[in-house]
Order: sequence, then C-alpha cells, then structure tokens
Amino acid sequence: MKRDTISAKKARLAELQAESERLEAEVDAEEFGASVASWATKGYYLTYYATAGFFLGMVAALVSLMFNIIGASVAGKDPLQLIRVYLTFGLGGKALDPAFDNGLALAMGCVLYIATGMLLGIVFHVILTRYAAGAGLLGRLVWATGIAVAVWLINFYGLIAWLQPLLFGGSWIVDNQELPWWVALATHLVFGWTMAMIYPWGLFHPYRLQTEQP
Repeated sequence: MKRDTISAKKARLAELQAESERLEAEVDAEEFGASVASWATKGYYLTYYATAGFFLGMVAALVSLMFNIIGASVAGKDPLQLIRVYLTFGLGGKALDPAFDNGLALAMGCVLYIATGMLLGIVFHVILTRYAAGAGLLGRLVWATGIAVAVWLINFYGLIAWLQPLLFGGSWIVDNQELPWWVALATHLVFGWTMAMIYPWGLFHPYRLQTEQP
C-alpha cells in the first residue's frame, strides 16, 4: 500500500514538472514574441534590406549579363561586347580592339559588372521595399522601370559622358557605334525587372518561436 502511494506521488510529481516546463516555455515564447514584435515595428529595417539588395543585385546582374551575351550572339556580335565597352573605363580604346583577347581582363570585367550590380541592387531594393511594398508585381515593375531609366541616364549621361573623356581621352561607353543606347537601356531594364520579380526573396519576416503543443 505504501509503495502504491509513493508511485502515485512520483507520477503526480512528473506531471507537475511537465506542466511547469510547458508553462515556462509558453511564458518565454510570449515574452520573446512580444519583444520581437516591439522591435520589428520600430521602423524600416534599412540594414537588412540593404544587405538583401546586395545579394539580389548579384542575381539581377547575372541575368542582365546573360541577356546581353545571348542577344549579342544572336545579333552576330562579340558576346562580351558589353564587357569590352565597360573595360574602356580603365583600359581605354584598347579593350575594343579585336586583337585584345586577354581572358583574365575579360573575366575581371565580368566580376566588376556583377559587383556593380550588387551595389545597384541596394538602391533598387531599398527603394522598392520602402515605396512599393504593397504595389504588387505590376506596381514593382513600374517602379523598377523608373529606377532603371534614372540610373541609366545618371550613370551614362550625367557621369560617364564627361568623366571618361576627362580620365581616358575618349567616350566609348556612350558611343552608339560601340554600345547602342537602346542596348544599354535594355540591359538596365532587365536588371530592374529582375529585381522586381525576385523582390520577395529579400523581404524581412520576424522570427516567431514555435512551442510544442501538449
């Protein structure tokens, strides 16, 4: 009889311990969730979206580069004509010479192109998340189009048009014979549209602790 009483007490104690652990887990989850919710609603999470845009910009740059390579190949031109033109900013007209076949330089040009896309990705993603968060895909595409056109105009005709001649003695990047304006614009548009489509990949979702239900 005494042994049965001890067994019953042990069983009851185990139940109470399990109940205590469950209640502690629920309290911790509620306190943690409240702190996360409070922190998450403090304002725009610029650091996260800038970091996410940096990564998404790499993806968009790869897509726009592949678009340009395929388009140039279909048109019967050098697949890396875009990279050659961009390399003129450091190498001058030598980069456009058909005899220039420096694989390392062309590879570095591709890397620099992607790195530039990563930096632009920050600009695109921050603007889209701040001003087009509830616009839907169509709205984001409209915003991305506007940003892409603005970036193209500022970069090509606000900076490069006077900076490249000043530093390297020529203006190959804005020369329509080397890089038609519509090709440069289309490349920027493809980049922007890609950023709009992969936008959900870079959204911030606060972590919520899940507790085991009894």
